[in-house]
Amino acid sequence: MTTTDNDIRFMRMALDEAHRALQRDEVPVGAVIVCKGQVVGRGHNLTEALTDVTAHAEMQAITAAAATLGGKYLTDCTLYVTVEPCLMCAGALAWSQITRVVWGAADDKRGYHTMCDNPFHPRTSVTGGVLEQECRQLMTDFFKNKRTKK
Repeated sequence: MTTTDNDIRFMRMALDEAHRALQRDEVPVGAVIVCKGQVVGRGHNLTEALTDVTAHAEMQAITAAAATLGGKYLTDCTLYVTVEPCLMCAGALAWSQITRVVWGAADDKRGYHTMCDNPFHPRTSVTGGVLEQECRQLMTDFFKNKRTKK
């Protein structure tokens, strides 16, 4: 598989996680962490279920990956997340020294780019816009549905 094929494949897994969040009436963000072609961590937003503002999809995936790999550093790993990470998650990813971050839809309200250009580790590469339309539509539909229920 080419990198593009892998990016699409793993972003679809992240979208599956986002749908799990949606089923729980959580903001539908999903994430998977891949190391050497294997998923080592996954997560979706759990902020409502855990009443914890830090329970973002990326944080759940980081914790799971660290447990799977037996260490706090995620070198040689790639995070796939449906929405651009917020600054908190980007900071945690920087501390993890993750090699690559791939996100789907930009977050023009709370994404890391609204506060700084590059909060990641200097060796981390970033790719945005993978399955962007699908990722954006999931978020748009969720919030539109929330507004119409009020």
